[in-house]
Amino acid sequence: MKQEILSRIQKQFPLVARPFKVIADELNMSEDEVISILQDEKKNGIIRQTSAIFDTKRLGYNSSLVAFKIPNDKINDAVKIINSHPGISHNYERNHDFNIWFTVAVGPDSALGLDKTVAIIAKLTQAEDYIMLPTLKLFKISVKLDTTGNDEKKERVKRVVHSEMELTQLHHEIIQRIQYDIEIVAEPFKKIVEELGIDYNRLFEILQQLQEAGIMRRFASILNHRKAGFSANAMVVWDVNEEQGNEIGERAAAFSAVSHCYLRPKYLNWQYNLFTMVHGKSMEETNGIIEEMAKEIESNSHMPLYSSREFKKVRIEYFTPAFKEWEAHYNR
Repeated sequence: MKQEILSRIQKQFPLVARPFKVIADELNMSEDEVISILQDEKKNGIIRQTSAIFDTKRLGYNSSLVAFKIPNDKINDAVKIINSHPGISHNYERNHDFNIWFTVAVGPDSALGLDKTVAIIAKLTQAEDYIMLPTLKLFKISVKLDTTGNDEKKERVKRVVHSEMELTQLHHEIIQRIQYDIEIVAEPFKKIVEELGIDYNRLFEILQQLQEAGIMRRFASILNHRKAGFSANAMVVWDVNEEQGNEIGERAAAFSAVSHCYLRPKYLNWQYNLFTMVHGKSMEETNGIIEEMAKEIESNSHMPLYSSREFKKVRIEYFTPAFKEWEAHYNR
């Protein structure tokens, strides 16, 4: 039953006053049983975080995947510098000459902007070379590990048309709070509504608006891949025909084992433009999935980049003073 609960909270967390009761009712369990199981999974590090997942771009932030070429003897110092930026959410060492891969975002009011921020970080880390790989087309971003073993190999990726909305002060205050990990208790949203002086209906109405506008992708739990048994996760890069990029990207995104799928630019020193994150319980399983994908994806070549070390994996904290403080320190 534990695996069914973990599967459920990854897909769409119930946005109600007592979400664990909803899950308990679905699985014919008691609310206390569900809470106890999830508290144990949290304590054991299986559940990394349960919170709102926001679209960085629709919040006005500018972001990119970046790859640095760092000499091996300088990696540790470089990682400290890279991770000091509040817009770094993920940072890994991967098996390639471009060995340090991270995602970075800068705020809508950034004085430096994205390009200059990356250039400063490159200079501070003494990177020998680097490439910026912003998203040209997003096909999928949804980490849902198959904890039950019952998921289909393929899934339908929905195309969503988002409504437009202007963020008010209340929206900002809700975003500032809902981005953080909730407590696994009977009423995890109680503190938020009390702090803001609103009722549950108003909170969930606004969260629904944020989701319809694409500002909040979803509210869900994210599991620790390795501790959940998915120890072989590869960023697979593909050299595909740019004119067929949309069609091929949609085909790649349909694989359930793919959590992220993007088109990114090519360069003279980097020919791969389709990026897919593939998750498996072993390298053998992951490589098997990649082989299956290669039969359906028309590409000139592809390459799995496994991470050898994870240096950072966090959610960006939106609308905090940390971004301005970092820029004030390094913009001299």
